[in-house]
Amino acid sequence: MMSANYISTLMLSSSLRYSITNNQSALSKASKEATTGRFADVGLELGTLTGSDAGLRADMNFADQLVDTNELVAGRLDVTQNRITQLTTTAQDFLKSLIASRNVNNGARIILPSASANLQDLIGALNQSYNGSYLFGGLNTQNAPITNYVSGSANKNQVDADFLAAPPAGFGFSQSSPSVSGITPAQMQTFLNTTFDAEFTGTNWTNWSSATNQPLQSRISTTEIVDSSVSANQPGFQKLAEAYTMMSDLGNTNLSQATFQVVVDKAISLVGGAIDDLAVLGGTVGSVQQRITAATDKLKIQHDILNTQIVKLEQVDPTEASVRVNALQTQIQTALALTSQLQKISLINYL
Repeated sequence: MMSANYISTLMLSSSLRYSITNNQSALSKASKEATTGRFADVGLELGTLTGSDAGLRADMNFADQLVDTNELVAGRLDVTQNRITQLTTTAQDFLKSLIASRNVNNGARIILPSASANLQDLIGALNQSYNGSYLFGGLNTQNAPITNYVSGSANKNQVDADFLAAPPAGFGFSQSSPSVSGITPAQMQTFLNTTFDAEFTGTNWTNWSSATNQPLQSRISTTEIVDSSVSANQPGFQKLAEAYTMMSDLGNTNLSQATFQVVVDKAISLVGGAIDDLAVLGGTVGSVQQRITAATDKLKIQHDILNTQIVKLEQVDPTEASVRVNALQTQIQTALALTSQLQKISLINYL
C-alpha cells in the first residue's frame, strides 16, 4: 500500500536558514584565509602538528624580542662611546695645555679656567642618561652616579679637609690661605702621592661616585651575554677627576713656581694614564658593539628561517580560498532567493 510524504514550506525554510548559517560561517573562515594566506583556525587544521607550530612561533618571537633589545643596547653604547671619545679629546687638549703652562709665569692662572670647566664636563658626561637610565651608574641606573664638585658636597668637603689637615697628611691651612706660597715641592709631592691620591680610589671614591663596579649585562642572542654599560668607577675617569681637581682647587695660583711644577707633573702623568685607559675602554665598548651587530644580523636570519617554516605549516592557497569565497557567496545568495520565494507561497493563492 502506497503512502504519501508531505514536505511543508516550514521544513524547507528551516533547511535553507540552516544552510545559510553554515555557509556564512564557512564564508567568514574562507574570507579570512583568502586575506591572510594562513589557516583561520591553525590548531584545527594542523592537529598534532600544532605543538611544532607553536614552538616555532615562540622561537621567532624570542628572536624578535632580542633584536628589539639589541637596538636599545646599541643605542646606549653609542652614546657611551661618544662620551668616552669626548672625554678623551678634552683630556688630550688639556694635556697639551699642561705641558705649555708648566714653565710659564702665571701658568696656574692660565690653566685654572680649563681645569675647572673640564671637571664639570667630566661630571656631566658621567651623569649622562639615556631613556631614563644613567649610562655610567653600573647597576645603579636610577641615580646620577657622580656628585657635583661644589661647596658643601661630600667630595669638595673631603678635599678641603685633606688640605687643611695637620702635616704630614695635609698643610694645616686652606687652599685660599697666603701660607700656600710656603708649601715646598717635597711637601706637595708627598701630599699628592698619599692623601690626595687616596681620595680617588677604593672606598674614598664613594665621596664622588654612587655607581657600582659591576656593569649592566644584556643577552644579545640565545647564547651570548655581554656587559652593556660602563661604570663611572673606571680608573680612567678617576684619574681625570683627580687631575682636574688638583689643577683647579689646590690653591695653585699662590704656589711657588717649583711647587706648581710638581702639581703639573703629577697632572700630566694622570692625564696621560687616563688617555691610555680610555683608549682601552673605548676599544672594549667597540668590541661589544660589533658583537651586538653580528648577533642582530644572525637573529634576523634566524627570524627569516623560522618564518619560512611557519608559513609552510600554516599557509593556504589564496586562489583556492578565493574560489571558496565566491562559491559560498553564490550559495548564500541562492538560498536567500529561495527563502524569499517560499515566503511568498500561500494557500490563499490557490483558493
